[in-house]
Amino acid sequence: MTETQAQPHTNLRGTGADNKGDTLLEVIDLKKHFPVKSSGIIRRTVAHVQAVDGVSFAVPRGGSLGLVGESGCGKSTTGRLITRLYDPTAGRMMFEGQDIAALSRRQMLPLRSEIQMIFQDPYSSLNPRHTVGTIVGTPLRVHKVVPDDKVLDRVRELLEVVGLNPEHYNRYPNEFSGGQRQRIGIARALALQPKLLVADEPVSALDVSIQAQVVNLLQDVQREFNIAFLFIAHDLAVVRHFCPEVAVMYLGKIVEIADRETLYSRPHHPYTQALLSAVPDVKQAAIGGRRERIPLEGDVPSPVNPPSGCRFRTRCWMAQDICAKQVPPLLQIGPRHKVACHFAGERGSTGAVPVTLDVLGCNSHGDPVPGATRAADLETPGYSPDFDDLETHRRKSAELADR
Repeated sequence: MTETQAQPHTNLRGTGADNKGDTLLEVIDLKKHFPVKSSGIIRRTVAHVQAVDGVSFAVPRGGSLGLVGESGCGKSTTGRLITRLYDPTAGRMMFEGQDIAALSRRQMLPLRSEIQMIFQDPYSSLNPRHTVGTIVGTPLRVHKVVPDDKVLDRVRELLEVVGLNPEHYNRYPNEFSGGQRQRIGIARALALQPKLLVADEPVSALDVSIQAQVVNLLQDVQREFNIAFLFIAHDLAVVRHFCPEVAVMYLGKIVEIADRETLYSRPHHPYTQALLSAVPDVKQAAIGGRRERIPLEGDVPSPVNPPSGCRFRTRCWMAQDICAKQVPPLLQIGPRHKVACHFAGERGSTGAVPVTLDVLGCNSHGDPVPGATRAADLETPGYSPDFDDLETHRRKSAELADR
């Protein structure tokens, strides 16, 4: 059975284009700490895994936000908190003005149809004992969206929306390829006509050629049904293609959030710069060039005992004493740009102000390095930082530190 492209289909709910741009979901200081129990007969809580530790962001109605970072940074946990598969430790999740973080499981039932999730693994997220018709039709029956005698018609309709043969509703998941199974998962998520879809790395388990088909399908679905997306991924190239706004997460905290043009051309946080330096540059490769790689030394610290101050400081080449003493706040440094770094902005008497400290143009003591790129240049329209500048700064900083 071969992959097929998504086919045009009549909107099941209506576009709702007039509402586009409104804030659908606002997450405020969200936290999730998992208890670590001691061994023995009496099991006591001896520590906490700080999987998510105070993240804040917003998802517009009909829009999409990309959430990226290394494995173990808390991306998937954040998605499961929003869908209330996990109960938050603290914080608020305002969905259409209602704090769903404070709702009980019974109170959440009416909202389950509004927030759905696409899971990462299309092989384990589908019950192999159930047919596709049962998998996609169960949400319709549970929430009584359509009469029982109309469920099969809606299932066929949904399969057609995601580019599958509607007559294959009586087949089992093992009869489909990985990309087709992911389409089945998307059809199940669309069954209740949600307003928000949490896509947890929906293409990471698929071949590259199939990834493009599934991403294009998700874009068609978003345009057709005006669905908002929280798109969780570690592939920055996929996120750039799908999401107009991107948040970078590290060890349970968001370190930078901006529109994709700003983030990909003028990253301010050292962690974002390192991530972007690892993305293959097809244009440079075509002319025989290559992007300078910024290697991150050491492993990600344990979320049970994270570093004091800035959590990235143990792997950061720009870390100074203040980084160990103070947690950098997520400050506004541009119209749609926030950074949590002591050297990306400073707080004045009127709050956050534009960048005044050097990001690439200072040494380990905070003194300017002659000839290095300055933070002011990063705010110049049309300027794209050269990663060679960053390497030069790092080398000069190391030389000065050795003296």
